[in-house]
Amino acid sequence: MDLSIIILSYNTCALTLKTLETVFHSLNNVNFQYEVIVFDNASTDDSVKKISQQFGNKVNLITSSVNLGFAKGNNEAVKKGKGRVLLFLNSDIEVIDQGISQLYDFFIAYEKEDQIVGAKLLNQDFSSQASAGPFYSLLVVFAALFLKGDYYGLTRYSPNAICKVDWVSGACFMISKNNFLKLKGFDENIFMYMEEVDLMFRAKKSDMQTVFYPQAQFIHLGTGSAKSRKEPIINVYRGFLYFYKKHHSISENIILKFFLKLKAKLGYNLGVLFKNSYLIETYAEAEKLVQASERVV
Repeated sequence: MDLSIIILSYNTCALTLKTLETVFHSLNNVNFQYEVIVFDNASTDDSVKKISQQFGNKVNLITSSVNLGFAKGNNEAVKKGKGRVLLFLNSDIEVIDQGISQLYDFFIAYEKEDQIVGAKLLNQDFSSQASAGPFYSLLVVFAALFLKGDYYGLTRYSPNAICKVDWVSGACFMISKNNFLKLKGFDENIFMYMEEVDLMFRAKKSDMQTVFYPQAQFIHLGTGSAKSRKEPIINVYRGFLYFYKKHHSISENIILKFFLKLKAKLGYNLGVLFKNSYLIETYAEAEKLVQASERVV
């Protein structure tokens, strides 16, 4: 088996079905052997039933009785995969034309130099979606929190040429199974968000290179599994706190927490000023997360 395509699903029935339709359309007449694995994270919608009805044995459908999260769910799916190369796709991805084979061909051609390869992600209107970036140094964190770093391309971006990057989006990237296992997979202490940054940070420490390949293109809808508007922000806070505790010094952790608390206070006060319950609830919870982390020895 050449390629295992791994899709994690959690209450995204319509999105997952669309992803699978575009995956199989993209794989028409390819010259490599592949399998498609869907790991369902205890969905309570009709995902399992409809995937089985529509795709049958074309898909290796694995079901979990509990929601294991992104990291553990993908790690479990990898254990079942037979492919030498892994392609991780979010369930809110739509493959454009021959995107999978383009990404695979590039990966195979440059595998010795480029151990992780990410594709170019697009929004629904086909505009570029920022899906690569630098590792989160304190300057990068500051830019992300206070300078609209994502908007201005300081903290994440979408290159138009093949280039080395620190990380690519976990929504769509390739890595050999051997290297994924060498890195011991995704860190299962991260439930959602920052998993790919952590993986690629460890990859760089192991002299593995991450490359952005814009010729292979995929639509990414984004936050398809989020239960609420505040969930992405709360998970980003959790991700920053965990990543810094794992990889950075005590002094850097202190500065990070100062930044996060300041951002939470600003967001909360703006919510009070404009009577915005979303901002009030989100940043009150975010500040509690930081305070709780400070009490942990």
